[in-house]
Amino acid sequence: MGAAQAAEFWALGLGEPWPVSGLHGYGVAEVLEQIKPHLYPADTSGDADTTINVSIVGRPNVGKSSLLNKLYGQERAIVSDVAGTTRDTIDALFERGDRTYRLIDTAGIRRKKKIEYGNEFFMINRAFKAIRRSDVVLLVIDVVDGIKDQDRVLAERIAAEGKACVVVLNKWDAVEKDDKTYLKSIAYVREMLPPVRWADIVFTSALTGQRTLSIFDKVDEAVEQHRKRIKTSVLNEVLRDAVLWQAPPTRKNSQQGKIYYCNQVAARPPTVAIFCNAPKLFSDNYKRYLERKFREQLGFKSTPIRMLWRGKRLRRMVQDESKKSRYPKPYQAG
Repeated sequence: MGAAQAAEFWALGLGEPWPVSGLHGYGVAEVLEQIKPHLYPADTSGDADTTINVSIVGRPNVGKSSLLNKLYGQERAIVSDVAGTTRDTIDALFERGDRTYRLIDTAGIRRKKKIEYGNEFFMINRAFKAIRRSDVVLLVIDVVDGIKDQDRVLAERIAAEGKACVVVLNKWDAVEKDDKTYLKSIAYVREMLPPVRWADIVFTSALTGQRTLSIFDKVDEAVEQHRKRIKTSVLNEVLRDAVLWQAPPTRKNSQQGKIYYCNQVAARPPTVAIFCNAPKLFSDNYKRYLERKFREQLGFKSTPIRMLWRGKRLRRMVQDESKKSRYPKPYQAG
């Protein structure tokens, strides 16, 4: 019906008409797909520097400097059993294949209450700055000591900064293994580090070099996923299937959340805006369910996904404010 009515507008000679329904969200995603290239032209400002920044973070004495030396191919950082040997961030720039990497070794980050104001305070701040300027963060964990509270704090920091992440379980050569050790270790990391449960995991030994070079493959994949853009039509198809499979729950007051459409509004990290009737009607469990469906169908491995929930009333408010700004208020004397 809508397509037939829209066909009449061909007579205007303005191009193809697009039938939409703002009330039900019909056709809105298709229109957004058409206008997005004009609203958000391709950003070429970052094309000049194609270097992939990889920061190496973790608690003291987990093998960060040893890992840097193995990845770099020579002794770039001082390695010692004494905690706190690395006092500042160390950059190592090199080429591998057709890509250029900048490895950033950081100081070991201890619990906040153990940090005194002075050199250690400033070197911890520099480590946090290294996370902010990196494309991928290697969260190094001593597999012998296990995951501590500070590892969880670092995981929360990485997720909050929206950075891609690869969890490196170092000192794997020192672990007594059986046929279940590998799967148990993966389940352990997923359970203990919920902020980065989406991160890929690699088991290495910086001492022997075991699987250290495979980290580059994980980094390349993480960068690709972190910068990925998905067509609006594909996103909405996945969203439609997810809602059909599990509809939003109904609240006690008989109110039910309704999702109209979604659109990816940014990358690094991938950010999806979901337009609905009222964001407060959607529980955290349902939001996590949608995120899991996006990952299952579209990938997004080793990168966080930010989901922005936009209510219908909020959109109307923005439209009203934009209309008011176009027409200045009349002058009133006195």
